[in-house]
Amino acid sequence: MTTLAIDTSNLTLGVALVRNGKVIAEHISHLKKNHSVRAMPAIDELLQECGLEPSDLSKIAVAKGPGSYTGVRIGVTIAKTLAWSLNIPVASVSSLEVLAANGHFFSGVICPLFDARRGQVYTGLYRYDDNNRLEALEDDQNILLEDWLKKLKDIEQQVLFLGNDTDIHQEVIEKILGTQAVIGGASLHLPRPSELALIGERKEPEPKHGLVPNYIRLAEAEAKWLEKQK
Repeated sequence: MTTLAIDTSNLTLGVALVRNGKVIAEHISHLKKNHSVRAMPAIDELLQECGLEPSDLSKIAVAKGPGSYTGVRIGVTIAKTLAWSLNIPVASVSSLEVLAANGHFFSGVICPLFDARRGQVYTGLYRYDDNNRLEALEDDQNILLEDWLKKLKDIEQQVLFLGNDTDIHQEVIEKILGTQAVIGGASLHLPRPSELALIGERKEPEPKHGLVPNYIRLAEAEAKWLEKQK
């Protein structure tokens, strides 16, 4: 099985190819550039570099959010289109789970984090079990950071924080959690498309037309529109 992974859900653009649990190649960039322009050329270049054709793919794995509303839509749309046109299965993975996967060999719990503005974050809580499988301890959510940190303090375990937005909140994190907080190294803050592909290989396929992004919360404009309709 050859799985193509696509992640455009945040600033990081990632594509990877995995075959039967082994990473063939991956491309990662963390640039303020348009994913809608760069994603398909990145996929095409990766396939060419590996000497593969689209028809050689067995499955598509895509990061479904949360994250940038536009970015999530781009990745999900590309994944659904490729899966439909190639008649192969598609599976979606939480963007937070993809980021948490970087916490291999950490003995505590793992907290992936994306900034959601106004003191809020998109986050969840994960850990690796005894079989080195990543499991979710808390559902992905949109929450005030201070409320989330108080909840984490009560678990009395070390918490590994991952994500490029961690530095925005590092002062508050360390103030509330102290030595309980562990800030990941710079390379661990980038979600790896190879991890997405490896997780996606094991995920059950989803109906292509039924696959939708997981924004967790409505876009501000949509929320205001709904409020006006009331």
